Amino acid sequence: MYAVIKTGGKQYRVVAGEKIKVEQIPADVGTEITLDQVLMVGEGESVKIGAPFLASTAVTAKVITQGRHPKVNIFKMRRRKHYRKSQGHRQNFTELEIVGIQA
Repeated sequence: MYAVIKTGGKQYRVVAGEKIKVEQIPADVGTEITLDQVLMVGEGESVKIGAPFLASTAVTAKVITQGRHPKVNIFKMRRRKHYRKSQGHRQNFTELEIVGIQA
């Protein structure tokens, strides 16, 4: 059984036992959270699609780590104008392990 969930403005296809990195969720490491914005649930040939979400369907996940992605360097330059700007960015993430899908 798989599900398509929405969290952090993005959509993820998840299966029980899978680990995913999503946008940061304010939760402690080791706690279980419930993701209730389920867009679709499928098993084999049967598929249920929400409009936009499925009622009484949820995905439970366990928070494994809170971390930061590797640095992305931003460099801007205008030739012959003596303009250079350097900047870095590290995005926060939460790693989740999908425990189960309640359909």
